[in-house]
Amino acid sequence: MNISYLADHPQFIHVLAPEIFEHWRPILAEETLELRETKLRAHMNKRTLPIALVAHRDSEVLGTAALRAFDLESYKHLSPWLGGVFVRQQYRGRGIASQLSRAVEQHAWSLGYSTVYLFTPDQQRLYSRLGWSQFETTEWQGIAADVMFKELQKE
Repeated sequence: MNISYLADHPQFIHVLAPEIFEHWRPILAEETLELRETKLRAHMNKRTLPIALVAHRDSEVLGTAALRAFDLESYKHLSPWLGGVFVRQQYRGRGIASQLSRAVEQHAWSLGYSTVYLFTPDQQRLYSRLGWSQFETTEWQGIAADVMFKELQKE
């Protein structure tokens, strides 16, 4: 498995966008497939936020994760954020989300950031195993979620 910039693999947008759209449709009812594609295209950067990384094996995309300036409207004072972690259903349970998260952390460190934030409604155990700590509990789209943080170190 390789992890690369989405900017180097724009063809993956056509696979990721519909699957991410379907995954979040119950919560993000106002979103459209076109909007999801636009959001992914906005992440096609390498040195400026937002930056998306993709896990892939040759021409098959496995998942994605992003480094964003912010991810929650009420937390714009905290930056940057690990967000958009998504692994295609047939590849889940293989450690891909963990590898993507670590790659985003390393990229954040390379850009000079020492702390990264995320929010999650249901993956607290995963991120705790990866060294993240709870910052506080909040609400997102009417759902309880935890804001977490991680102090980065050179690997």
